[in-house]
Amino acid sequence: MWLDRLAGQSTSPAPSQPGSRAYSPAPRRTPSGLGPYITSQQRPGVTPRSSSSLSLASTESSTSSFLASSRRANGSTLKESRTIYSGPDPVDILNKLLGDDKKHAASATKSAADSVSSISTEDLQLEFDFGGLSVRELALSEESAIDGAGVHRPQAAEEYERDKAKFEDLHRSIRACDEVLSSVETNLTSFRNDLATVSADIETLQARSTALNVRLENRKAVEKGLGPVVEEISVSPAIVSKIADDHIDESWVKVVAEIDRRATAHKKSTSIAQGSKGMQDLGPLLEKLVLKAIERIRDFLVAQIKALRSPHINAQIIQQQNFLKFKDLFTFLHKHHSTLADEICLAYMNTMRWYYANQFTRYENALRKIKLHSLDKTDVLGNEDTSRKGTVLSSSKITGPPHDAFNLGRRIDLLRTHNQSALSSYLAEEDQSTHYLEVPFRNFNLALVDNATAEYTFLASFFSPALSYSTISRHFTYIFDPTFQLGHTLTKTLIADTYDAIGVLLAVRLNQHFQFELQRRKVPAADGYLNGTAMLLWPRLQFIMNAHCESVRTLTTALPTRPPTSKTEQGKLSAAPHVCTQRFGQLLHGILALSTEAGDDEPVVTSLRRLRSEIEAFLTRYSAAFGNDRRKRERFLYNNYSLILTIISDTHGKLAEEEQEHFEGLKMAFQEAA
Repeated sequence: MWLDRLAGQSTSPAPSQPGSRAYSPAPRRTPSGLGPYITSQQRPGVTPRSSSSLSLASTESSTSSFLASSRRANGSTLKESRTIYSGPDPVDILNKLLGDDKKHAASATKSAADSVSSISTEDLQLEFDFGGLSVRELALSEESAIDGAGVHRPQAAEEYERDKAKFEDLHRSIRACDEVLSSVETNLTSFRNDLATVSADIETLQARSTALNVRLENRKAVEKGLGPVVEEISVSPAIVSKIADDHIDESWVKVVAEIDRRATAHKKSTSIAQGSKGMQDLGPLLEKLVLKAIERIRDFLVAQIKALRSPHINAQIIQQQNFLKFKDLFTFLHKHHSTLADEICLAYMNTMRWYYANQFTRYENALRKIKLHSLDKTDVLGNEDTSRKGTVLSSSKITGPPHDAFNLGRRIDLLRTHNQSALSSYLAEEDQSTHYLEVPFRNFNLALVDNATAEYTFLASFFSPALSYSTISRHFTYIFDPTFQLGHTLTKTLIADTYDAIGVLLAVRLNQHFQFELQRRKVPAADGYLNGTAMLLWPRLQFIMNAHCESVRTLTTALPTRPPTSKTEQGKLSAAPHVCTQRFGQLLHGILALSTEAGDDEPVVTSLRRLRSEIEAFLTRYSAAFGNDRRKRERFLYNNYSLILTIISDTHGKLAEEEQEHFEGLKMAFQEAA
């Protein structure tokens, strides 16, 4: 049967017989696609096909067969070779050829061994379409496919020569490829060797990097430990040059602070490590730098002190710009040369002592040119003034003369004003108006308090912490001692001969205000001056109040002991308030207005009550002149007490309330007669 034909190869170079070849109704396969069945029997009447080993099938199956055939001599006999088919499953090929792919799809999964060994019943039952031809006719039919590419015929000489040339070209190409591959192999070998060298170098570099990292860590550890020590025992040339030659400014002060720190560290290290060579070498250099810095600081501070003695100079500006900005220099100087620092401090104190004494002397001379009201012993309550005896009740407050010692008026504005600037010397000299004693007192002491505050603040800022605050307070007292004496002298001059109780009490209240202001500014060093001023004012106020009491007592004593007997004299008597009552009411009003926050322990309270008793005694004695006319007598007392109560009715404070209550009681006692 045609399925049992063999795909054999003959060793004979004789050409095959095309008439004895079996034909298949399916398309012809290439010689590389041999059938799946191998058997030793051939179909009857069919001559086995033999072909050269140089066929196309052998060329496609193995590259080695081409090489072997190229080395054989022309006309040599080729040995017959058999190969086991390992291509696609023949059953699948038959199914595709016969078109029965669905029915026999399961047979495609059978193994190749079963297909080679036997033919199943299903294979025998297949029906083939031979196009109306029998099997023999189909086998013997001549088809155009016999001359296909897969049929090998005996080669002619020209074909052999042509194939030989091809094989020689192929051989040369293979040799060229071998040479190229050999060169590639050489390059790859060299590259491998280079890679090995690079790998070795990388390992060496890695080892060196590890060693360097270890050395770096060790160096950092050593630097961390030795860095501060080396820093302490070394001074850069830039620092030396700046200390010796540069201008003194903020950066120079920082360099001096650095030298001070190094000098302190050197002393500390020297006491700990006596044998340190570096410390021994650094000591002389630091000492020279410190001495040079001390010299330059001395010259700088002396120059600034001399500038304070220049005419028309503002000391506060120099203090702020040239002293306070370099206050660390004095601390450095006092630390390394305390004797020189004390001498410079003394020079500064003497300079400022002269400065303030000179400035306030000029200011006092200007204030002395201010015109003041002169209130002498005639301006007391009991002094007879015939021009005021006709005063009537319709005028509860008489606008006395400008020098009225009993009327407060607008004089209290000095306490209530928000203007905290003193009168300048120029304005004081040019002022042509007349004032009371509290005006020069306030201006001088206000200027003194402001300057004392500025100076004490400067001393505390510039000389500390080199000097203690107690030492600074002593220096302040030394500087302002002539100025304080000048202020006390001015106060004594203002109050020496005056009988202006309102003016002196105003000076007392101003002095108390200055005390509170210094406490708020935290300047305790000037308390002694203000306390001394208070000790001058209070006794003078007491003296003036005693003079008023004495004048009223004298006036009371001068009254007749018996009422007038003549009708003419009795007709002259009036129930209108007495002039002394008017004066007392105004004086009492002024004292109460200035004592709204006064305590019961002030001397003025005692003096005021004594004066009140004298006035009441005088009015009682004076009312006796009405004789037996009790109604007129009580009406006179009522009018006087009513006037006093009316005058003091707008005052406030504890003392004012007590006085108002007292006179309200006296008024009510004599109200029935009115």
